[in-house]
Amino acid sequence: MVLAELGGSITRALQQMIKATVVDEKVLNDCLNEISRALLQSDVQFNLVRDMQINIKKIVNLSDLADGRNKRKIIQQAVFDQLCQMLQDPAGKLDQLVPKKGKKPSQVVMFVGLQGSGKTTTCTKYAYYHKNKGWKPALVCADTFRAGAFDQLKQNAAKAKVPFYGSYTETDPVKIAVEGVERLKNDQNNNLIS
Repeated sequence: MVLAELGGSITRALQQMIKATVVDEKVLNDCLNEISRALLQSDVQFNLVRDMQINIKKIVNLSDLADGRNKRKIIQQAVFDQLCQMLQDPAGKLDQLVPKKGKKPSQVVMFVGLQGSGKTTTCTKYAYYHKNKGWKPALVCADTFRAGAFDQLKQNAAKAKVPFYGSYTETDPVKIAVEGVERLKNDQNNNLIS
């Protein structure tokens, strides 16, 4: 849901720029400010947003663009390229997060996020994806705050044919997570998702 709102905000900013009769510095700045505002509201680091704006302004130097060039397309492409660059892993640190088969002990992945951001559904999709890749994933429901979280995970896990653990009575998410990981690890599951 959060990503959909962010995507909608970026799309609206680009559409306003496209609808402008003349694309000048003011239109470019308005577009970039709207995109920056949307990114900042989505908790993207300020430094990344600032660098994105600077890089786009370097790429799209309106005074240097020859007449007849499609400024709108150049701006759209620059925004797209910079957003993609934000998502890349320049230091290669994300490689250590990719699960590796045969690694002992079982790998544990924990999803954390705001209520309503889709963690339960994402966990199930993640488990289903890895199941189809030959893993033995299992799900642990440590969400004790949202009513129905355990039932939702139970239904999703049953549809995906993935083992799960949770508790209707325990209120401490740490206890549930520890118990679930220990119990599911003993069942030879090698990708535990909480």
